[in-house]
Amino acid sequence: MALHDSYARATPWEFLFESAGEARDFVSAVGEEAEGRGAQPDTLESFLTMGSVDHLIRRLEGAVDQDGALVRFGGLAFQAYHFTKAGCPLYLLSVHAARYLVEGVPPGRPEPPATSGYVQLPQHLFWASEVGSGEAPASIDGIFWTSAPSGILHTLVVTGVRPDRPGIGVVPLPAAPLADASTWLDTDTRGGSGDFSASLPGAELDGLYQVSTAGELLKLLARFFAYVAGVPSCLEAMDPHTGSDAPRPSSLSYSRVRLSA
Repeated sequence: MALHDSYARATPWEFLFESAGEARDFVSAVGEEAEGRGAQPDTLESFLTMGSVDHLIRRLEGAVDQDGALVRFGGLAFQAYHFTKAGCPLYLLSVHAARYLVEGVPPGRPEPPATSGYVQLPQHLFWASEVGSGEAPASIDGIFWTSAPSGILHTLVVTGVRPDRPGIGVVPLPAAPLADASTWLDTDTRGGSGDFSASLPGAELDGLYQVSTAGELLKLLARFFAYVAGVPSCLEAMDPHTGSDAPRPSSLSYSRVRLSA
């Protein structure tokens, strides 16, 4: 994990689009269609009815064969649309900072650092079960968020990002009012059984975390928001990694979230 804590890995956005130009073309297509129909792409329900969104989903390998593909991968397209419009704000959460956020509530108010973004978690530190798959838990790569003008926060968890094979797992979380984020900071979502505790083989030895409720992910995201708002010195601007290390590095500039004094 130490190696992959030092640079941002290729993001789901880079698996979805072959280039930044293709992403911008998608944003333009959605914008033109929305204007022509008098629709609002900031509303997920309206966004999912657009032909340009359906076209994007249908070209994703294996997406159309999965149950609920429109909602799940449409949610990914929604996040990618707003992520692109926001300038692709990418945050790499370091291992030490991640453990700090799991262990307690940081200073600061849980206000997103951008209207849309992606926080990438340390590789193979957080685990969750793929929804409806019945398979073993999958490694969580990160969490997308988009804050709509209405005050609703849309979030999407991404699992199974691997450069050696196509396909990723996406799990939309329930939309929730951003105004409620302060209540997520210290909510006991498992009812006393220990949020983030893991039953995975070797979990105790490696210090792994497991999530089994949407509330745990919202708690982690709210604590991330609070930390970067309350301790801005934790953010370190980074250029894309240019080494030959595996896994494939992201081509995006990013902010490394470190444990700051």
